[in-house]
Amino acid sequence: MAETLEIKRTEEVRRGFPISVSLSIAFIALMVVFAVFGSVIAPKDYEEQRLLVGDVRPSAEFWAGTDNLGRDVASRSIVGARTALIGAVVISLGAFAIGTVLGLTSGYLGGAVDSAIMRWADVMLALPGLLIAIVVVGVIGGGFWIAVLVLIVLFAAPDTRIVRSAVLEQRPLPYIEAARTLGVSKPRVMYGHILPNVLPIIFAYVVLDFAFALVSLAGLSFLGLGAGPGAADWGQMLSENKGILFTNPWAALLPAILLVLTAASMNLIGDWLYDRYSLK
Repeated sequence: MAETLEIKRTEEVRRGFPISVSLSIAFIALMVVFAVFGSVIAPKDYEEQRLLVGDVRPSAEFWAGTDNLGRDVASRSIVGARTALIGAVVISLGAFAIGTVLGLTSGYLGGAVDSAIMRWADVMLALPGLLIAIVVVGVIGGGFWIAVLVLIVLFAAPDTRIVRSAVLEQRPLPYIEAARTLGVSKPRVMYGHILPNVLPIIFAYVVLDFAFALVSLAGLSFLGLGAGPGAADWGQMLSENKGILFTNPWAALLPAILLVLTAASMNLIGDWLYDRYSLK
């Protein structure tokens, strides 16, 4: 019975895009459009303050109402996709680059190099990541790019272990032994032969990293340690608008919904990519 279910699952993964993945890709594409063209397609000026209007509920003029400074929530939510996506992309790609180099080196060379890199990864994984980020960013003084840099370092450790495990599966295979016999240099074996074969699985984990980075960065912004005050950022909007939940709940609900849907969509895409490539 279990084998039948596994065969059915394998066939479903290889058949094409499930409806959930298709919807996730469509939603992420919409968020990318918001990130690139947000200031153009936003219905209002996202920075304009209307102090005489104050915080009002959704209407024909303000689709999601306004915040306590009279700024249009819908426009700010659309433009907020820019910092959310840019930060998460930089974190996931930065951690991927560091993790790939360290993982390839650790998995292929082994010995003392492997032991040193893995002990560093163990220490980083043993630490409460988000708490460490809060402390470090708070001590340094906060700021969007400081938060991004700290999260890159924290995300690099699990990526290193993932890449190392993929490399260890490839190292004893015949094509690696053939390359060694022919006298191919170690860097060429690692980056020219092993990396292309493990890249699809690594890419699937990068997509998952994106989702975790998105939520972590929004959390730091919510605490005032990410995007600056007044920035059109989903986490910052949650922090600024939590006090007007009873006058205009959409001021906090809309960025929260976009944040959750974006993270969930990337998780679905990452899980599907991992299942697809790990079955090959």
